[in-house]
Formats: sequence, C-alpha cells, structure tokens
Amino acid sequence: MTSYRGVLFDFSGTLFRLEPDPQWFAGLAGPDGRPLDDAAQSELLYRMTVPVGVPVPMDDDALRTWHARDLSSEDHRNAYLHVMASSGVTDADERSRLYGEFSDPLNWTIYPDTAAVLRAVRDAGLKVGVLSNIGYDIRPAFEREGIDGLVDEFVLSFEVGHVKPDAEIFRIASAALGLPPEEVLMVGDSAEADGASRTIGCGFAQVDPVPVAQRPDGLLVAVRGAGAIA
Repeated sequence: MTSYRGVLFDFSGTLFRLEPDPQWFAGLAGPDGRPLDDAAQSELLYRMTVPVGVPVPMDDDALRTWHARDLSSEDHRNAYLHVMASSGVTDADERSRLYGEFSDPLNWTIYPDTAAVLRAVRDAGLKVGVLSNIGYDIRPAFEREGIDGLVDEFVLSFEVGHVKPDAEIFRIASAALGLPPEEVLMVGDSAEADGASRTIGCGFAQVDPVPVAQRPDGLLVAVRGAGAIA
C-alpha cells in the first residue's frame, strides 16, 4: 500500500459516462433535410464529449467560448450549441433541446463499480473528492445513486475558475481535502487532462472511458493497482 490519504476522481468517463438515449436524436435533420444517420450521431456524441482539443472549426469568438466552456454555464451552453450547429444540427430549437439532454446530470450512467470503489476508499480511511471540468452541477447524479455521502468534496471547474490540465485546479482540490498533493491520487480517463496532476506531485491512475457495459470493474482495478485500496 502507498501513503495516499486521499483520492480525487474525474467524473466523465471515470465514475459516470454520458450514454445518450437514441430518442434524443429522433427527428434531427442535417442541412440536406435528411435524418442524421448513425455515423453522424456517433460523431456528434464524440464532439460533445471530447475531453481535450477543438472538435469543429471555430473563429476567434467561438474559440474563446470553447476554451471558457468549463468556466461558466453560459459559455458551456454557447460552446456546445456551436459544436452542434457545426455538426449538422440545423434547427436552433433542436440544438437547444439536445443541449438540455446533454447537460442534464440525471442523464449520466454510473459505472458498475463506482459506488463500491468510493465506499472502499472511504472505508480505507481516505478522503474522497470529485474533480471535474464541467459547466454545470453534477451533484444530482450522485444524489440519485445515493452516493453523494461518499464524497467529501466536489471541485467543479465552473465553480472554482480553473480547468484541468491547469495545475492550480489540482492544488485547489488537494487543499479542499486538506492534504498535500503528494498524498493524493488522481484517477481519470485522460492522461493529458487528469495526468497533469503529476506536475504538482499527485499520483495518477488512468481508466478507459469505454461504454459502461464494457467496463464492469475497470475503476476498481485502477485504484487497487495504484495502491490506494487493498
């Protein structure tokens, strides 16, 4: 076992995953008036959930909004409306409706081992934090699953004014747990975003953000492999 005294968990692709209901896309049409096919829907989903990079062409104003998307709810909404408009969703009302589905925390699906891992970390005497680049409150997803009480601190980018991979957000999150970074393990699906925690001395364990049904125990394997729990 290591000397970790706390674990920070990423949200998207780590604890929960956004897996759209096919009905969200019902009636969506592209510029040619034809329904978006499966390939177009899959590409749209990728663009709406990509953790880093710029998913569609953007001018200066759109690019500013994109880079600020996880710093305010307004920029988050505007950034993703632009992504949808650039991905073939031509109707403004449909873009607004679809954004509402994507940004509803109750539409996220929990990974099978999330609750067990959070409970095991707490039972081991470690602090638990959730650290997410996000433009809206995700706490309701945890409340729905009855696991909000297993989280000591939520550090959400739009609330603290910093985003991963900025080292400052990891400092803020470690401090929220009352721990020095070297006693904190960061668990996430992005080596670029979450792995940047290593620059201030945190440990890092990576998970694969595959569909929920394909990862029954990947979080447990990662946290156990890092030595945070037995």
